[in-house]
Amino acid sequence: MLTARQALIALLTLCLALMAPAAAHAAGRGPAPAPDRVSPRSPVVFVHGYNADPGVWGSLRADLRADGYTDAELFSFGYDTHQSVNEVLAGRLAAHVEQVRRETGAAKVDIVAHSFGSLVSRWYVKFGGGAATVGHWVSLAGPNRGTSTAWACALWDQACRDMTPGSYVVKNLGSGDPTPGTVKYATFWSNCDEVINPDDSVPLAGATNTPVGCLAHNDLLGDDGTSAGVRAFLAS
Repeated sequence: MLTARQALIALLTLCLALMAPAAAHAAGRGPAPAPDRVSPRSPVVFVHGYNADPGVWGSLRADLRADGYTDAELFSFGYDTHQSVNEVLAGRLAAHVEQVRRETGAAKVDIVAHSFGSLVSRWYVKFGGGAATVGHWVSLAGPNRGTSTAWACALWDQACRDMTPGSYVVKNLGSGDPTPGTVKYATFWSNCDEVINPDDSVPLAGATNTPVGCLAHNDLLGDDGTSAGVRAFLAS
C-alpha cells in the first residue's frame, strides 16, 4: 500500500507526463514564423506586337534574369493579334494579369509591350481597371497615336483598323489624359522605324519618352541600349 508521500509523488509524476506533450508541442511551435520576404519587384507581363508571339521577348527576358528576376516573375501574354483591342484583347489581358497576381501574390504588375501590344495594354490600363494593378507601363515602338502603315491591311483586319490614325481605339486612348492614374509610363522610339509612321507617334504626354536612335521596328526588342533603359525604368 502506498504511503501518502508515495501517492503524492506518483500524482505529480502523472501530471508532468500529461503536460509534457503540450509543452513539447508549444516548444516545437515556437514563435510564429516570419512571413516570406516579399520581393520589392513587381512581376513583369510582356505583351507582344502584331503578327508576333511571346518568343520575341527572349533577349529582354534573359537580361532581366541576369538582373535577378526569376522565371516565376516573368510572364508573357500570348494572343491572336487580328482581333479587336477594345472588344476582345484588353479584356483577355486583364484576365491574364489577374491570373499572374493570383499566382505571385503581387498587388501590381509591370507591363512591357511592343508595337500593337501597346494599344492593347493601354486600353486595359485606361479603361479596363489596369490603372490600379499596373505599376510601370513600357511601350517599345508602339503606334500610340496611330500609324499610316496600318492602312495597308485595314480593309480586312480589325487590329490594323485599330492602329490607323484617328481610329476609335486611337482617339479614345488619346482623349483626356493619355497617361492616367499613378502608373509610371515610358516609351522608347526610333527615328528610323519603318512600321510606325510618323516616328513620333510613339511618345506620350506624361510619359518618360526615350529616343533610341536609328533602329528598325523589331530591333528594339534585342537592342542592348533599349534593354538597359527598360530595366532602369522598371527599377525606378
